[in-house]
Amino acid sequence: MNNFLLKTLTSFIALILCTSALGQDAEFSQFYSNPLYLNPAFAGSNNCPRVALNYRNQWPAISGSFVTQSVSYDQRLGYNKGAGIGLLVTNDIAAKTLNTLNASAIFSYHFAITRKFAIRVGFQATYFQKSLDWNKLSFSDQIDSRRGFVYTTNDVPNGNGKKDGVDFSGGILGFSEKFYFGFAAHHVTEPNESLVLSKDTKLPLKLTGHAGAVIPLRKSRYRKSTTSISPNILYRNQGSFQQLNLGVYINKGPLWTGVWYRNGDAFIVLVGIQTDMIRLGYSYDVTTSQLTLATAGSHEVSFAMNFTCKPPRRKYRTISCPSF
Repeated sequence: MNNFLLKTLTSFIALILCTSALGQDAEFSQFYSNPLYLNPAFAGSNNCPRVALNYRNQWPAISGSFVTQSVSYDQRLGYNKGAGIGLLVTNDIAAKTLNTLNASAIFSYHFAITRKFAIRVGFQATYFQKSLDWNKLSFSDQIDSRRGFVYTTNDVPNGNGKKDGVDFSGGILGFSEKFYFGFAAHHVTEPNESLVLSKDTKLPLKLTGHAGAVIPLRKSRYRKSTTSISPNILYRNQGSFQQLNLGVYINKGPLWTGVWYRNGDAFIVLVGIQTDMIRLGYSYDVTTSQLTLATAGSHEVSFAMNFTCKPPRRKYRTISCPSF
């Protein structure tokens, strides 16, 4: 393929990616390694304060790839308090052209329903800023059939290419030592995110449902099992977009491994290691769609650190869910 055709193809893909990104959130494949992004009710659910870092490079073989980064912090409020707080910052760059920055503050509260079952609810307020680099876009009137992109486009931006606003979300978790489930509603107010003047483009409501269980293996009366298997399901709906994820994790001591199937799109393979203080994970999305050969899949890395603290009372139990 000559340079002209290659540039035309990549520019076309970049335009498609920018268009689709306007109506759909960035996503992470290591769902539970970025808990505040998955569900705001996870804020304060850990025994001690924690910091989590996540990096995702989707479709790196295409010039219009998605690169998403996030950093979060959460903790309980006080030694024996049921409240929790969290901070979450994400930055998503689509096709090296469209940038979305979100900064969120989260509050959650723990309700002990019985000695073995508890519920957490979370509320999230987000400031978002979206910007488009018009100079990196390519248009059909710039193309010469022999020389490629040589002309100046007649298309001019209708606006300054920037949009900011406030957004609100909420979530709930239910959990015991053996199972867990949750529901989250993001963009409840469906804010206008249009980058074009005099247009109203709402960010669609995103609904997420997730559930799973932790099944200990080789458990004895005298020693707690360090090996477990964890089946999981996660469903998302945002506008016309729907996604069903089915997965299973296997944990043996500090080592984690797992596989997810994302309907009609990819298999996700992941490995990780977790100690009392740190958690490190890597995952790779094996694309199964028609873009398989062109995308080089997706890579994702996660890192988290738990700070030392005084352990809470038993009634404020932590969630026994996967780490990745």
